[in-house]
Amino acid sequence: MAHSCLKCLKYTMCVANFLCFMCGVAVLGFGIYLMVNFKLSALTPSLASFTIANILLITGIIITCVSFLGFLGALKENRCLLLTFFLLLFLLMLVELTAACLLLIYEKDIATLVENDLNNGLEEAKKREANSTDLMSDWDLVQDTFTCCGVKNVSDWGQHIPKSCCLNKCDKAAPPYKDKGCLVKIKNFFEENFLTTGISVIVLCIIEVLGMCFAMTLFCHISKTGLGYKL
Repeated sequence: MAHSCLKCLKYTMCVANFLCFMCGVAVLGFGIYLMVNFKLSALTPSLASFTIANILLITGIIITCVSFLGFLGALKENRCLLLTFFLLLFLLMLVELTAACLLLIYEKDIATLVENDLNNGLEEAKKREANSTDLMSDWDLVQDTFTCCGVKNVSDWGQHIPKSCCLNKCDKAAPPYKDKGCLVKIKNFFEENFLTTGISVIVLCIIEVLGMCFAMTLFCHISKTGLGYKL
């Protein structure tokens, strides 16, 4: 009976890690797509490395590597791979919890940093408007997506108001512009999705704890049966 349960646990772990591996590949592919088509680095010049594309790319690589270790370790009943899988999941959970705590503690400082960087990015876009389409395309994408204009309002653009700030079409002499800035819109977006984000983080932590439990159960079973590093 115990052997059957452990065998079921082994294949459950294999299937779960395979699904996680496929999700990781999807996230990695989406990150590459965003990196090629929507860099968005012009919005926050000093935080150019922390774009959504880069974050998705790193997340996809981590998910694929960790899930592959778990899948192979469970399939081959390899103690070394299972222990590595357990330790990586434990470290990832610590990093996630630490990052969540830091975001809550330094929320105001981070908001100020993002606001200043957005202002710098907008000033850079105004200076290089004629020579760089990438800078304007990044701002156009954000302003069209969030129905906003500038950082605080349309006056941030001065005399260089882009067409993406127009409420409808820029075919009039004095067209109506979007009245809200992108900073407020982005902040409201994150606040509206705060509960969803929190639930997602909790579910992710639960999955990681289950993965660690499964890995350690298989590890202890292999150690007791004396299978060693089965290849």
